[in-house]
Amino acid sequence: MFDLEPGDITEGRLSRALVVLAAPLVAQNLVQVANSAADVFWLGRLGDGAVGAVGLNQPIMALVMVPLMAAMVGTQVLVSQRIGGENRSDARKAVFHGIALAFVSGVVMALLVAPNAGPLVRLLGAGPGVAPQAAAYLSAYMLLFPFTSVSDTVEMGFVGAGDSTTAMYLNFLAIGGNLVLDPLLIFGVWVFPELGVAGAALATVLGYTMSMVLGLYWLTGAHGSISLSLADVGFDLDELREMVDIGLPSAGQRLASQSVRLIVVAIVTIVGGAAGLAAYTVGARIATIAFVPAQGLQQAGQSVVGQNLGADRPDRARRATWIGVGIAAGVLAVIGAVQLLIPDLLTQAFVPDISEQGQAYAIRYLEILAYGYWAIGATYMLLAGLNGARRTKTSLIVDLVKYWGIRLPIAVLALPVGLGVGAFGLSVAPGLGWGMDAIFWAVTGSNVAAALGLAVYFKYATSEGMMDRAADVATAD
Repeated sequence: MFDLEPGDITEGRLSRALVVLAAPLVAQNLVQVANSAADVFWLGRLGDGAVGAVGLNQPIMALVMVPLMAAMVGTQVLVSQRIGGENRSDARKAVFHGIALAFVSGVVMALLVAPNAGPLVRLLGAGPGVAPQAAAYLSAYMLLFPFTSVSDTVEMGFVGAGDSTTAMYLNFLAIGGNLVLDPLLIFGVWVFPELGVAGAALATVLGYTMSMVLGLYWLTGAHGSISLSLADVGFDLDELREMVDIGLPSAGQRLASQSVRLIVVAIVTIVGGAAGLAAYTVGARIATIAFVPAQGLQQAGQSVVGQNLGADRPDRARRATWIGVGIAAGVLAVIGAVQLLIPDLLTQAFVPDISEQGQAYAIRYLEILAYGYWAIGATYMLLAGLNGARRTKTSLIVDLVKYWGIRLPIAVLALPVGLGVGAFGLSVAPGLGWGMDAIFWAVTGSNVAAALGLAVYFKYATSEGMMDRAADVATAD
């Protein structure tokens, strides 16, 4: 059902290519939503502190992923353009270098972060009710982080080749492993130790380790869309430079967004305490439902744009982006409307044991988030068009403005009058005492502003020949 025939992406109907390629990615992301919900569901039995510990770690772990973006984005873009240009040998070369780069990056980050988990969470202002559990979660997560890094990069190799179905199966395995192991390791069922929040983290990375093993087996076993052999093994510095040049701005993009999220989490901790942090975590996890179709379409869009540029079809690459924008914005607008109708039901379903104050905060956050869901979809697809054309530096600038220029200044207004806050050596000016609502509106307002500004820029850039120039580079490569 999810199969694309050779030439469908570069010659067939674009809407079909986007939807068929995105469908397995959306499906795997839906399962990821269940995965995130499972963590919050089980940890909610341990109280607000346990849920808050996971929320506190979200921006830290997203920052840990920054060095890996060069491998993941670089692999997908290079593989898609080379497959589009019918250059399979160099596509395999890109996959090998991406895996090697991801593993080395993962090892370095694990060695840096795991021994310093305690100081890292305390830098975010975690109180005594959250800090020990947050440090335990982060330490356990980093134990197998290099394997998680390889798993994600292998998936991007398959997606770049137009085989999102295989990527879906790998993700299903990772998430299925976590869903089974979560209650066993959190509560110490049967022969498993009772690890609490650390068990939730360990269940996650063990699931992705299983996915990595299967992914490497398929890559080396002529699975279909792309396969590696001993002839593809060997390091080429020029290949690594090209991959890093494409992917590094995406790493900077992640750094720009997550560094602001770190400060926002610190602001949430000061303004709302454990209840505010729990609500922020619940909102973020439920909001992943909105990111499901957006992220799936973005990954599909990057491959469709890349393959059409590699096949010297810049006009199709441009049209694919706008078609994707329409699909993503429409689907997410519907999701937002549903969320506006049942925010209390969603909160109770995800965390039935949340405190009364935490529930009030969570409901308000879900209502405000829903107004900007359509903008999330539009932004993801416009960034897909830029990334597929190797314009990852532009994506970086967009996120710098979105997070540092819009989201952070609004969120700061939540702080009590005269009180500043800092995180990881960064400090922000005193607030105006506007409370948690300022934080919630900072998220939605920045999402809408980014979508509108990016749409204007993309239309201008493509009218000035951006896609034509990108096709010239891709075909020359």
